[in-house]
Amino acid sequence: MHANEKLIREFYAAFAKRDAVGMAGCYHPDVAFSDPAFPMLRGKEATAMWAMLCGRGKDLEIILGDVSGDNEGGRAHWEAKYTFSQTGRFVHNKIDAVFAMRDGKIVRHIDTFGFWTWSRQSLGGLGVMLGWFGPLKSMVRKKAAKSLQDYMEKHEGAFPVPG
Repeated sequence: MHANEKLIREFYAAFAKRDAVGMAGCYHPDVAFSDPAFPMLRGKEATAMWAMLCGRGKDLEIILGDVSGDNEGGRAHWEAKYTFSQTGRFVHNKIDAVFAMRDGKIVRHIDTFGFWTWSRQSLGGLGVMLGWFGPLKSMVRKKAAKSLQDYMEKHEGAFPVPG
């Protein structure tokens, strides 16, 4: 198994245990993370986001599928099953991840998933009707950013830093 595949598997094993410290240990200090809800987090913002999600995910289940790694980075398909805390609705999100590595750590992590599919599950009727509509995605991103900012202020120094 390539070392980068092993690192990706280690990251998701920590996530499955809701171990934000273990996840942060897989990230390079200069990490950049992006997904449809959190579109460009850097360094401690990324690790704080995982800590926040691990803390909220009382019924979180992580299912790791195909994983590959090479000298440049790697890829993974993974699934998250959880109750969305804002609405109490069940979500089964299917995600594809791409990684770039530096110094034996993840320096770039990009998750992609169908936003409309996610919004239908997490937001119900609003997501069904407007999940494809740019302003809804913008609203979700603003709420996610505010939630992360509030979490970081409340837990300053208590969440893991990358590296």
